[in-house]
Amino acid sequence: MNRRRQRVPNWLIAVIFILIFTVGPYLAFTKHIPFTSYGYEVKATFANSANIAQKSPVRIAGVEVGKVISSERDGDATTITFTVDDSGRPIHENAFASIRPRIFLEGNFFIELDPGSPGSPELASGGTIPVSHTSTAVQIDEVLTALQSPVRADLGRLLESYGGALTREPTASEDLDQLPQVHGLSGAKALNKVFEFGGEAGRYSAQVTQALTGTEPHDLARMIAGTGRTAAAFAANQQDLQGLIDNFETVTGALANQSDNLATTVRLLAPTLKTAHASFVSLNNSLPPLRTYAIELTPAVAELPGLIKASKPWLAQVRPLLSGKEAGGTARLLAESTPGLAGAAQAGKEVALPQLNQLSLCTSKVLVPTGNQVIDDQFSTGGPNYREFFYDLTNFAASAQNFDGNGPLLRAQLSSGPILVGEPNPKGNLISDKINYTHVAEEPLGTQPQPGTQPEFKPEVRCDTQPVPDVNGPLSKVGPAAPSVSGVKK
Repeated sequence: MNRRRQRVPNWLIAVIFILIFTVGPYLAFTKHIPFTSYGYEVKATFANSANIAQKSPVRIAGVEVGKVISSERDGDATTITFTVDDSGRPIHENAFASIRPRIFLEGNFFIELDPGSPGSPELASGGTIPVSHTSTAVQIDEVLTALQSPVRADLGRLLESYGGALTREPTASEDLDQLPQVHGLSGAKALNKVFEFGGEAGRYSAQVTQALTGTEPHDLARMIAGTGRTAAAFAANQQDLQGLIDNFETVTGALANQSDNLATTVRLLAPTLKTAHASFVSLNNSLPPLRTYAIELTPAVAELPGLIKASKPWLAQVRPLLSGKEAGGTARLLAESTPGLAGAAQAGKEVALPQLNQLSLCTSKVLVPTGNQVIDDQFSTGGPNYREFFYDLTNFAASAQNFDGNGPLLRAQLSSGPILVGEPNPKGNLISDKINYTHVAEEPLGTQPQPGTQPEFKPEVRCDTQPVPDVNGPLSKVGPAAPSVSGVKK
């Protein structure tokens, strides 16, 4: 059986039509369902709202995170309510809000929001940012209103006076209490000299700023939090803080009275710190061996009680040994010999030690430099002559042997050569012994070093005051042959 379809009443059609053409545009315009919450809301009290309109954006670091909902007067101030999306949360209790223009020359304002420090508690939904944490942009009409004719005249005089102050050169009396580097310079010239040190000062400031960030993450945040706790402790103990300031004033006054000594201390601080740094480095290097020594000493310390126990019988035997009958006689002999030993020590101090000191000075200033010289001739080895002296001793010892592992090194030459040589004999008694003759195979080339006269003996002149002998002097050259050639054997 076919059922007849019921027709929709006209009144219902009218209601639906009204809802579509009234509620629909409202929802499209407001983008909010009535009687429902906007989500996370924040209020901010401004001294001047700068005519900010609803739906004006709320930004954090240039990113839009919400919209302005409403604006209402609160006495002479204005309270603005705005939303913050989840992407902009959390907003902390020490947050800061500013009204900024979106374009140049006014118009289209927005709220710039600083969410606050992470250590501060989160602001609850509906919470208010106080007027002390808000600011508004200065509008052009306010600037133009402030710069009226009298103000502009005062500003012109201010700029003119400021220019005169920069170009005016100081007098000699005004330079008395100034640094020598700026004597005779105008304000502008003195400011220009600041830039000579600006680069270096900026570099040091950058190093200090970088050091303030710390070496680990959140070091700076922890330092700021610690500073906050310190300031809070100062605020909670104002009387103690006043006493600290009074004592600090006393200390600074005492330092001012000793300014010259303080300046000397600061001047000597750099080399002191340098020496201290080297000492600390050496101490740091000595700690690992010291720790190893302590570890190795641990077993010995554990054996110490046993050592003390084992030492008791030895101590029992030592006591009689140290008695008057035993060690007393030794002590008596030592007491009798002590005056003689003291006299010997005094005599050694007055006689022996000065002589030893002079001998040491002679060795270090004369003998050693002489032995370190290199003999420069055709037989030179290129080494210091004290080495050649020891080489000669070794060679003489070897050549004096009849045989060794290398065979015979020195042989007596019984045969003579055709060349007759002779040398005066100063100790010869007989006429035939005044000159000694012999025959050699080769003619002598010369005598090196040349014999010289014996120097004058001066016992009152100290050895260390004498000049270092020159082993390459004139007498070190090749001189006439001795013995000299007397003829040739026929």
